[in-house]
Amino acid sequence: MEKVYINSFGSVSAQNTEYDSSFLKDIISYNDTTIPAINPIYKDFIPPAAARRMAKGVKMGIVASKLALQKANLNNVDAIITGTGMGCLHDSEKFLSAIIDNDEQYLTPTPFIQSTHNTVGGQIALEIQCKGYNFTYVHGSNSFESALLDAKLQLELNEAKNILIGGVDELAKHTVLLNKTINHIKKEPVESAELLETNTKGAIFGEGANFFVVSNEKQDSTLAVVDGLEIYNTLEVDSITDKAREFLKEHNLNVSEIDTLILGNNGDEEFDIYYNTLTSGDFKNTQQMVYKPWIGECYTASSFGLLLAANILKTKTVPETFQLNAIIPSQYKTILLYNQYRGENHSFTLLRQC
Repeated sequence: MEKVYINSFGSVSAQNTEYDSSFLKDIISYNDTTIPAINPIYKDFIPPAAARRMAKGVKMGIVASKLALQKANLNNVDAIITGTGMGCLHDSEKFLSAIIDNDEQYLTPTPFIQSTHNTVGGQIALEIQCKGYNFTYVHGSNSFESALLDAKLQLELNEAKNILIGGVDELAKHTVLLNKTINHIKKEPVESAELLETNTKGAIFGEGANFFVVSNEKQDSTLAVVDGLEIYNTLEVDSITDKAREFLKEHNLNVSEIDTLILGNNGDEEFDIYYNTLTSGDFKNTQQMVYKPWIGECYTASSFGLLLAANILKTKTVPETFQLNAIIPSQYKTILLYNQYRGENHSFTLLRQC
């Protein structure tokens, strides 16, 4: 089967990830319960008249996808595959509020049309005039991994050459309020650097869009090889270590051959125990990194973890702020990512140096 290469990425997040020159150079620390993404100059990517009618999630997705295509020197791709946990929340809330406010009468259809989960993928296709395969996965915190798995299978079987994949989610006022009510979001603001030490329920929520051009053809811009991906719906805490070992064994690796472990810790005392099982066990002598304290939790936050890993393999540099321990590996050849949200939708992703 063909190899799967990550040839480029584009990112809109709460950190400086838009341009290579400033990529994660100066890490921004936050003190809040939600972390909004930094707005790029949208008019550089989208005509202002069109941008005014787009929700933030759609705009972030278009910018991130265009950045990825530019870096890969492509104008179009064979397919677009998007992952999103909640879709276009702002337009969904806007339409539902209009139903209540207008007593279910005289409703403007635009927010409803733009509230669907596949709006982002559709708008990207319109922007680049891509008439190929276009699919959106809504699988909770495995949404992005599902998109990556779909692309991986197509590329390995040589059914496509270049595929644009991405994860996008946005914040919306009412949904944030609901998540605070049920303790999925922390009640009080927390400093990013102190998030993992709070020992309280809930996470800090964020938003963003991270898109990648994946291909079965290597080029000069290639960052890494996607060597393995495994998704699980539910796992017990005491089975995580065994699953990690099984996953590595399937790819002829053992724990000592993993240079860096990138984790999805979000500061929720009830569920960070899944990560702690690995960090205090088999991987205690492995470099460990986290990213959600600085970008926030969302259903597709793991897409940021993937771009972080790919960039490390390409540049051989790591943002010190993201390090969970003080271990520095002698090389960066193999990186393992593990993510879950509230004890469900677990994923292991393995990246190798090209």
